[in-house]
Amino acid sequence: MERNINFKKWKWVQLNKKEQHAVWEQETMLSDWLAAVGKNNNNCVKVHGLIDGERVVNGSLIYRQNVDEEEDHHIFHFYITSQTLFTIDLEFTSFNQLDSEVMLRQLNKTENAVEGFLFLLGELVNDLLVEIDQFEESLHKLMWGVKKRNEMRILEHVFTRRHELLVCKNLLIPIQELKMAIEETNFPNVNKEEIFIRTCKRIDRAMVLLQEYEQELDSIIHLEEVISSHRGNEIMKTLTVLTIVFTPIMALGALWGMNFKHMPELQWKYGYLISIISIVLSTALLYGYLKKKGWTGDLLKGKKKGSFFK
Repeated sequence: MERNINFKKWKWVQLNKKEQHAVWEQETMLSDWLAAVGKNNNNCVKVHGLIDGERVVNGSLIYRQNVDEEEDHHIFHFYITSQTLFTIDLEFTSFNQLDSEVMLRQLNKTENAVEGFLFLLGELVNDLLVEIDQFEESLHKLMWGVKKRNEMRILEHVFTRRHELLVCKNLLIPIQELKMAIEETNFPNVNKEEIFIRTCKRIDRAMVLLQEYEQELDSIIHLEEVISSHRGNEIMKTLTVLTIVFTPIMALGALWGMNFKHMPELQWKYGYLISIISIVLSTALLYGYLKKKGWTGDLLKGKKKGSFFK
C-alpha cells in the first residue's frame, strides 16, 4: 500500500507498481513519469527544466544484479523535487548496511528531498562497496593462485572475476550518471552541502577501486597470455629438438630396415655393432652441434619450485 513519511522539511512517498493510480489521480505532473514506469525495466535518468515552478529529476535505477542470471535484478523508480521524493519498489529492506530506524533518523535531519535521496543513494553505494571488498578478497586469492597453480582453470577463474567486475561497474555507472544529473539540475542548497559532497566522494571511491581492479585483472590476463605463449614456444622447441636429435635413428633404421636382396651390411661380421655405434655417434654429434649453437636452450634444465613456466 502507499506509504507517506513526513519528515521535518520534506515528504517521501513510497509506492509499488500496483499503486501508481493513487498518485496519478492526485498529481497530474507525475503522469508522464508514471506512464513510463510500467514500460521501463532498465536504467534511465531524465533532467527537466522547471515544471510548475519545480526542478525535477526522474528515472529508474538497477541497484542489485545477480552475476549469474541476467534477468535476476532489482530496480526502483524515482521522481525527485525539492520537497517531495516519490519512489516505486524501493523499501527499507533494500539497504543491507543500515538499520531502518537509524536510516529514518538520518533522513529526518536532511534539509530537503534531494538530500534525502542522495543519502539513500550513498547507502546503496555503501552496499556496493561491501561487495567490492568481497571481490577484492577473491582477486587476492586469484593473484596468488596464478603463481602457485598456473593451469587452464586459473584462466577460467580470471574471466569469472572479470565478469563480476563488469557487473559491479555496470551498477555503478548509472549511479554516477544520476549524481551528475542532480548536479546539473542545480537544486537550491544541495550541490555544496555535506551530504552531496560525501555521496559524490563515495561514488568516486567505488569507481576508482573498480578501475584499479580492472587494471589488475588486465595485468593477470596479460601475464597468462605471456605464460601460455612461452609454454607453447617451449613445447614446440622441445618437439623440434627431439625430432632433430632422433633423425639419425629414424634415417638409419629406415635404411637398414629395407629388404633388398643385395645389401652388403648383411654379410658384415660386426654389422650390428657398427650400426649401433653409428646411430649413437651420429645422434651425439648432432646433439652436440645443437647445444654448441645454443638451440637447445634450457630444455634439459629442471624447473624451480613455484615457477610460473611449468
